[in-house]
Amino acid sequence: MRILVSCESSGKVREAFRALGHDAISCDLLPADDGSPHHHLGDVMAIIGEPWDMLIGFPPCTHLASSGARWFEQKRADGRQQQGIDFFMALANQDHIPRIALENPVGIMSSQWRKPDQIIQPWQFGHGETKATCLWLKGLPKLEPTNIVEGREQRIWKMPPSPDRWKKRSETYQGIADAMAQQWGNER
Repeated sequence: MRILVSCESSGKVREAFRALGHDAISCDLLPADDGSPHHHLGDVMAIIGEPWDMLIGFPPCTHLASSGARWFEQKRADGRQQQGIDFFMALANQDHIPRIALENPVGIMSSQWRKPDQIIQPWQFGHGETKATCLWLKGLPKLEPTNIVEGREQRIWKMPPSPDRWKKRSETYQGIADAMAQQWGNER
């Protein structure tokens, strides 16, 4: 399958699909962390019109996540929140792509668009942490847990300030990336 992984610089999801033989390409405004040649540096809208079998999108949550609710009024007033909603919906409304999964934390898309099809946690996929992650799905089944573990620590929420905290907080867990590839990679 030809798979576009939008808004991913870590390459985790891309490489999980490539390991299973898929033609997966990541796309982000940031360069690929792993230096992969299978990464498009730039705006996803420049390549989203190509023929893709699947889109897995990680639209930025900065202006959409409930964790930033205290700034919502300001973000609504200056248009940043609407820009985030518009980008999310631009990914969701790709009618030529038969299989779409969009990921975001708990936030306003549940009321601005629709409830997510599924909410997953890292501890369901081998990581002893909590981080409620919403999935909006089109043409794909819900992910089945692969390795339920104990621990359930709020490591992401407790992460100390740093220049790259935002990036570390948004990175996909390897167990979730592997589950996406293994479970969705066979959808035809």
